[in-house]
Amino acid sequence: MKLIELIDAYKIYNEGFENEVRALNGVSLTIEKGEFVSIVGQSGSGKSTLMNILGCLDVPTYGEYFLNGQDVSVMTDAELSKIRSRDVGFIFQGFNLISTLTAYENVELALIYQGVRASQRHDRVMEALERVGLADRAKNRPSQLSGGQQQRVAIARALVTNPSVIMADEPTGALDSKTGQQILDLLKSLNDEGATVILITHNMDLACASHRIIRLSDGKIVEDYRLRGVTA
Repeated sequence: MKLIELIDAYKIYNEGFENEVRALNGVSLTIEKGEFVSIVGQSGSGKSTLMNILGCLDVPTYGEYFLNGQDVSVMTDAELSKIRSRDVGFIFQGFNLISTLTAYENVELALIYQGVRASQRHDRVMEALERVGLADRAKNRPSQLSGGQQQRVAIARALVTNPSVIMADEPTGALDSKTGQQILDLLKSLNDEGATVILITHNMDLACASHRIIRLSDGKIVEDYRLRGVTA
């Protein structure tokens, strides 16, 4: 089932001027529900711009983007915000946890933004923490957790809203290799359970854990190949 369809997308800065930059230069791609896709490329290749568009943080200058059949490319900022809170779970290299909140409260915040009633939040938060193996650390603040545990909280926060897609932007970049592998294994496990995962990375070793690799250069897709089939 088609989840994402990007059609001839351009993202152009300073268009028409001498310093024009085409961060995306005619990109088209389709991602099916249940895929685990890696988007790779060197700095300046356009992968962060592509992530921002796929994650509904931005819209293309030209072209179309459909997420779950909805044309996201024509939405207002308010509409994009609503789509993000409902359909996209983000995992970042720097964890992006609020230091004054507990693990439970950091995860709960995603449901608060989504407008879920307090009476319905507790079970969903604890279920998400259980899925990442941190139910017993619900009352701990980020400073009381290791880097790997903080990233697991961030993954629980991404999961708790039951998003259509999980966007993981260099999720192991701030971790040692052993802990990074544990986080990658967790993403693979979530994908095995049916989650659609898009991994943005410059690390080909990480990318090879996915089903499919899309490589960007100068704002264009230069390679798109499958390593294994969809498991969902």
